[in-house]
Amino acid sequence: MRVLAFASQKGGSGKTTLSGHIAVQAEKSGAGPVVLIDTDPQGSLADWWNERDDPTPAFAQTNVSRLLTDLEELREQGFKLAVIDTPPAITMAIQSVIAVAELVVVPTRPSPHDLRAAGATVDLVERAGKALVFVVNAATPRARITSEAAIALSQHGTVAPTTIHHRTDFASSMIDGRTVMELNPDSRSATEVIRLWDYLSDRLEKNFRRTVFQARTNQRQAAQPQRSAFGRRQVNQG
Repeated sequence: MRVLAFASQKGGSGKTTLSGHIAVQAEKSGAGPVVLIDTDPQGSLADWWNERDDPTPAFAQTNVSRLLTDLEELREQGFKLAVIDTPPAITMAIQSVIAVAELVVVPTRPSPHDLRAAGATVDLVERAGKALVFVVNAATPRARITSEAAIALSQHGTVAPTTIHHRTDFASSMIDGRTVMELNPDSRSATEVIRLWDYLSDRLEKNFRRTVFQARTNQRQAAQPQRSAFGRRQVNQG
């Protein structure tokens, strides 16, 4: 099971909207079963999911203290992807989610204040040694500041090649538990979400392969006898 987390200390960055949309698109693309997890005390993602008519993606009620255990149980139940929304503050909740995530998505609006606020989240992700992707979100089409924001963010990490633009259909979709893909599959907003998921899916797969390869390499190295400074073989004690 892959674990994808949306994190940002800045409120209003679009974490909840993107979490729901990406989870739905992942399910539609065949990457499921997908489960949503809301660690934000405000419960906005849970509220949105409760308005949905479609039973997918699934929703898991949990908290930070049970997160690791519940993720293992969800994995045993056959879920292939967990999408986790986080609170808009640097808290233990965010740190706990980042610790279990394979990829952390940091939605950032193209404004000076939002760009400055991204630094604290980046520090957390880097300290945890996790992969990070910025998503320029709620951008104004053809605005110069959008490209400037992408350039600024690229100095601190990878920026997703797809920008999510500000349109009213995103806000409308969050009212009744739907997504822009379900409201208007042929819309520009739907196309952007589909492209963003394709990119994130590819990153998740590459990160997984890299992690598995590294784990196998470490296991082989640990199993190999090592020579001491005196030329004798040492057997690792476990």
